[in-house]
Amino acid sequence: MKISILFVCMGNICRSPAAEGIFRRMVADADLEHLIEIDSAGTHDYHTGCPADERMRRVAKSRGYELESIARAIAVEDFLRFDLIITMDEDNYNRVMNLHPGHGAQVVAMVDYCEVHEVDKVPDPYYGGEADFHTVIDILEDGCSNLLKRYASI
Repeated sequence: MKISILFVCMGNICRSPAAEGIFRRMVADADLEHLIEIDSAGTHDYHTGCPADERMRRVAKSRGYELESIARAIAVEDFLRFDLIITMDEDNYNRVMNLHPGHGAQVVAMVDYCEVHEVDKVPDPYYGGEADFHTVIDILEDGCSNLLKRYASI
């Protein structure tokens, strides 16, 4: 049985592409690429067509992750294409739920999978410094590793 997962943040240039890249590598390392489809999107379309933020790509690369996604906005069709939509904060969650057609993907928060970090959101590092980008990677590694544990037996 295959599962499809969509990570969502606001602009799809920092948090959700990082989650996609981290989870993609974890899935590859577990040799589960044939069972798990991974993508990312944003709740806003102002960065559509752009690669991930250069600072996020640099920090991710320093931690062993390649971020190759191109920003796009979430669409109603994504609720039928994906089994699970994972949001980075409450605003993203609410915006996704406002689009939800009432059937299809389950929508959950990324922090619901965190066990090490006791946080209520994955903070947006866009206006912060390098340490903020590392914090995001730390939280996402925690959440993604537990997400993988949950679906590794599919």
